[in-house]
Amino acid sequence: MTKTVRRRTVVAAALATPMLARQGWAKAYPDKSIRLVVPFAPGGTTDILGRIVAQHLTDAWGATVVVDNKSGAGGNLGADIVAKAPADGYTLLLGTVGTAVTNQFLYKKMPYDIAKAFAPVALFGEVANVLALHKDFAPEVKTAKDYVAYCKAQGPGKVSFGSPAVGGTGHLAMEYFQALAGFKVEHVVYRGSALVLQDLLAGTIPSTMDNLPPYLPHIQTGALRALGVSTSKRWFALPDVPTIAEQGFPDFDAAPWWYVAAPAGTPKEVIRKLSDEIVKGGKSEAVIKKIRDAGASDLIGNDEELAQQITRETAKWKKVVEIAKLEPQ
Repeated sequence: MTKTVRRRTVVAAALATPMLARQGWAKAYPDKSIRLVVPFAPGGTTDILGRIVAQHLTDAWGATVVVDNKSGAGGNLGADIVAKAPADGYTLLLGTVGTAVTNQFLYKKMPYDIAKAFAPVALFGEVANVLALHKDFAPEVKTAKDYVAYCKAQGPGKVSFGSPAVGGTGHLAMEYFQALAGFKVEHVVYRGSALVLQDLLAGTIPSTMDNLPPYLPHIQTGALRALGVSTSKRWFALPDVPTIAEQGFPDFDAAPWWYVAAPAGTPKEVIRKLSDEIVKGGKSEAVIKKIRDAGASDLIGNDEELAQQITRETAKWKKVVEIAKLEPQ
């Protein structure tokens, strides 16, 4: 009887040791600096949001979080670095809807398996696309519904819109809108939003669907007319501009978003600790102000909510790419 008790004690202790070790690790984490890979160049919105996350974690935990910009291939280069990093919670990704969802449909060869390479940590922000016109173009077009009717009346491809990239969030948003509303416009591709804006202000192109921030000052001065935003709710900086969804297209939601992820296999206890802290910070007034000052908005969610977001968005954008017949490059 004594032997049996001892054996059970030994077995129980043996089984408990890994669990206690993991719990101890999670409690001690982080005990060294964390690398947060931002897969785009410094200065853009993705970089700014990465630095907001890094600063909050640094302030909360006292461990340095270093932002490492690794741009290239639509974010794939930086994301791949994280996918192949040790799964210990010390290398994280500040990713985009591209690295999480759309790139797999737009690139012939992906360096990582989107479905298997990462452990979701947290949602952290979104930005509106805006459907905007030159101030003098078709004055009778005052709403997104008017725009659809005008484009249909002109005929397929007779009205053009500019965006910064084939397969970019603005282009995909317009493809989604066209599929939903049943019209067709010509896509004029530019090397960056600055060039789209330049030609739109000059009247060289009549319309755009693109990330809102560069266009906002010109909408506010009246140089451009905003017909609608692509988010599910009105944008904080343009409260008088309705969403496209509320103008008769209720399923339309095409807002680019950001998130934090870790390599697949990162201990769940570490993921939970990261997720809880990032969500806590993202819902604080100070961090919300920083996010909005960067031109984004506070779409905040934990690891489970991020996983659900990825699932929903994957189904949606896969269908849009198929309808648009976009060929992977």
